[in-house]
Amino acid sequence: MRQYDERSLIVHPQVTNDPGVIVSVDCENAGWQTIDFQVRSLAKGQQWKSASTGKETALVVLSGTISVNSDQGNWKSIGERSSVFSGLPYALYLPLESHYEILADTDSEFAIATVPATKKFPAQLITPADVHVEVRGGDHATRQINDIIPPGFPCEHLVVVEVYTPAGNWSSYPPHKHDNRKVAPDGSLLEADLDEIYYYKIDRPEGYALQRVYTGTDSPLALAGKGFDAALVLHNDDIALVPEGYHPVSSPPGYTAYYLNVLAGSDQVLTSHDDPDFAWVKDSYRSIDPRLPIYPIK
Repeated sequence: MRQYDERSLIVHPQVTNDPGVIVSVDCENAGWQTIDFQVRSLAKGQQWKSASTGKETALVVLSGTISVNSDQGNWKSIGERSSVFSGLPYALYLPLESHYEILADTDSEFAIATVPATKKFPAQLITPADVHVEVRGGDHATRQINDIIPPGFPCEHLVVVEVYTPAGNWSSYPPHKHDNRKVAPDGSLLEADLDEIYYYKIDRPEGYALQRVYTGTDSPLALAGKGFDAALVLHNDDIALVPEGYHPVSSPPGYTAYYLNVLAGSDQVLTSHDDPDFAWVKDSYRSIDPRLPIYPIK
């Protein structure tokens, strides 16, 4: 098993031989067998081709408008927001063994997440009208969740959501984890085993978010003597890896943090376990932050 720390849990944007890549991480670099993830940019008129050999794919338009031609179907003019802070997303689910080409109708950014799959499901376009928006938590732990590929979506492993944490608030709170699959005597799932990507955008370029990632006593890495407790500082276009452990997020005053979550693992669910030291906080909430939902952000 791999040993994780602050440095190995953050992936920063880097200059690569592919000028279209903003930030990227694959299974080998992450130390898991589930999620490959990258964010790409295309200038208006540019094209990019790929294939999902043995993997199912989620394509999320972060900004701009793209068209997709594939052997699973063709979709024109996907996307309408100027940034992740200006509206709900468009996304596309593509099954394994898809071949596709993306054309930028405008200057665009999009995220591509792929995970191993064995079952083939129909390709599906997700529009803003399909995205369920939930305001979750309370007080300074109020946040907004946009469900893109939620549990129950017709796919094998992928779960994809967007989360907005307003200035001064916390999300993924109380701290929760999903790293040790547990089933109740009645057969119901108590906790899934999921790996997770956090891809960050901050509404001002100098901004940042803070994230703590730490293993619980029953996490597999902790049981193997490789537990960790890491404090991460995340800026625009950074990726935080959550292979195991609890993983709360804080957004400093004056800044709204966005992150795109991609999860995959034992089950196509979000079933998690709260840190028992902090679970009591849920019973203390008195109100919902009136700043949410955040659309449109001016």
